[in-house]
Amino acid sequence: MRGAIVGGKLQGVEAAFLAHEAGWEAVLIDKRPRVPAAGLCRSFVQCDVAQDAAALRRAVAGVDFILPALEDTTALRALKESAAAVGIPLAYDAGAYFVTHSKKRSNRLFQRLGIPMPRSWPQCGLPIVAKPSAQSGSQGVVKIGTQQELDDFVRRTGPALEHWVLQEYLEGPSYSMEVLGHAGRYVALQVTELEMDRDYDCKRVVAPVEIPELLGRQLRKMSLAIARGLRLTGIMDVEFIVHEGTAKVLEIDARLPSQTPTAVYQSTGINMLELLGEIYVSDKAPVVPLVTALRGVIYEHVRVSPDGMEFRGEHIIGEVDSLELVPEFFGADLGLTNYRASVFPWVATLITTGDNLKQAWLKREQVISHISDRILRDRRG
Repeated sequence: MRGAIVGGKLQGVEAAFLAHEAGWEAVLIDKRPRVPAAGLCRSFVQCDVAQDAAALRRAVAGVDFILPALEDTTALRALKESAAAVGIPLAYDAGAYFVTHSKKRSNRLFQRLGIPMPRSWPQCGLPIVAKPSAQSGSQGVVKIGTQQELDDFVRRTGPALEHWVLQEYLEGPSYSMEVLGHAGRYVALQVTELEMDRDYDCKRVVAPVEIPELLGRQLRKMSLAIARGLRLTGIMDVEFIVHEGTAKVLEIDARLPSQTPTAVYQSTGINMLELLGEIYVSDKAPVVPLVTALRGVIYEHVRVSPDGMEFRGEHIIGEVDSLELVPEFFGADLGLTNYRASVFPWVATLITTGDNLKQAWLKREQVISHISDRILRDRRG
């Protein structure tokens, strides 16, 4: 299989890694000359897909399908037009993306389907969380704890308040689940647990999760109901929070997510990019193999400086020029990193596995110890 990945930041890194693991030949396309995923693909083409349709069509010549790894609606429209013109499948569901790209539209879908979600302000009390409606993940998220903070936020935001979603702040573990399929036939994959940094950006994904069987069935049921409600073709992810034993949906995104697909792949052997290929190239509902043994996986992001290590959200990976895939990185199974000996700071996505989750955590402690030792040696010169 030969694929084109359009977008070289976080989603592009995810797609490039999964393509590598599938043995696919991947060409990366991005308008910037240096992006994190550039070193993970067979070739790289600098091209602004929204401005240069001719260059885009040359870049995708001979590929089997095109995967958008970006969230720019202008670029997505241009991709859709160019893919149709050259007859190459585009792994993009415009209708589902239109709904999920807006938290307001997503919330209306949840209401129609009877999907539990956090209460909206002012039907709830403080604290609340304010989220830009059209931003994905944690971008722009603000926690508001007092009436004074709320008044200040409303005053600063002004008329743009209509573009924000304000909901009750809930504490509890966060989980994610991917759904793939088309034509009414869907499969829900493994549940993963998400750990956030202080800015509500995901810093760590853990799999498998230890949750009650009933809760797992509820998460699967809600995810499949949302996919059917969207009439999804392709892939989406659903993020939940479990507050006082009750699962509520926080957000959905109809595109290949970052982080969780790699964690699921390492735990189950299921490659979501291969499943997407079945849907868009072969026009088949994905066939998911029976998984009888789940490996423990810890997938996390670290920033290393002479002062030590800091585990932060994935944005630290999206800020570097280029990443390399390094096996046995400080004892981790894999590192996606811009590490250079004695050069600070550097960042890495660490992927640590074990026969079970306990073994993965024990192995991860050794990885952290090895990195700490290297910091001391490099600091001493």
